[in-house]
Amino acid sequence: MAEPVVRIPDAKVALSTASVYPESTATAFETAARLGYDGVEVMVWTDPVSQDIEALRRLSDYHQVPILAVHAPCLLITQRVWSTDPWTKLRRAQAAAEKLGASTVVVHPPFRWQRQYARDFVSGIWRMAHETDVRFAVENMYPWRYKDREMLAYAPEWDVTKDDYRHFTVDLSHTATARTDALAMIDRMGDRLGHVHLADGRGSAKDEHLVPGRGTQPCAEVLERLALGGFDGHVVIEVNTRRAMSSAEREADLAEALAFTRLHLASATARPPRIPRS
Repeated sequence: MAEPVVRIPDAKVALSTASVYPESTATAFETAARLGYDGVEVMVWTDPVSQDIEALRRLSDYHQVPILAVHAPCLLITQRVWSTDPWTKLRRAQAAAEKLGASTVVVHPPFRWQRQYARDFVSGIWRMAHETDVRFAVENMYPWRYKDREMLAYAPEWDVTKDDYRHFTVDLSHTATARTDALAMIDRMGDRLGHVHLADGRGSAKDEHLVPGRGTQPCAEVLERLALGGFDGHVVIEVNTRRAMSSAEREADLAEALAFTRLHLASATARPPRIPRS
């Protein structure tokens, strides 16, 4: 029997509901179904539907699009979503994931001004991880920059590989903003890498979340490495389409992102020898 020339990992490709902003969570489910995504990651934010487990279940059932992950409300704009207490937010994210059949909760490291939360964060995440089958995948962040000034906004570290977590999320827009080597970070994460936010960036001080292939990040190389390593987590398209001039333009960007991801996940198991030019 001939050896396969292409290896396609078990990883599912999901659409973050944040990728359709300023359109709604409901629009994200409709878009994911129409374009052929394997599922969605729900960004819990100020859209009431994103906070409502029963509404999310109905959308998932109606569009036949599974919810693969829940992104806990840990952005600046979600400080009051699901409580002002960060541990309550994580408990509710865990409960939502369990009820919706999602395998992963994505969480950011604390802001430095959340001192008690930051002090207990690493041990608290381990404690919660022991209580559920849901993965708490802690996401790499970046320093905040303004002109020539840099502020370390996250604690214990924006580079989450410096601390001990069971599971990580790598975000390639964040590696661009941090101006760090994405492949080296993935190497440090090793087999604890459980979740990927796929986007691109050019190293700007802004968190750009470009469509993969439009920036300087090694998006293709990351996907090929995941394929060759048999990665079985989720690859989530988390891109910024706010500048799209129409719904059709936004959908074209999300279709391009999906095509790029599937192409590079179908990685050759053995590259053919290069034929020298005569």
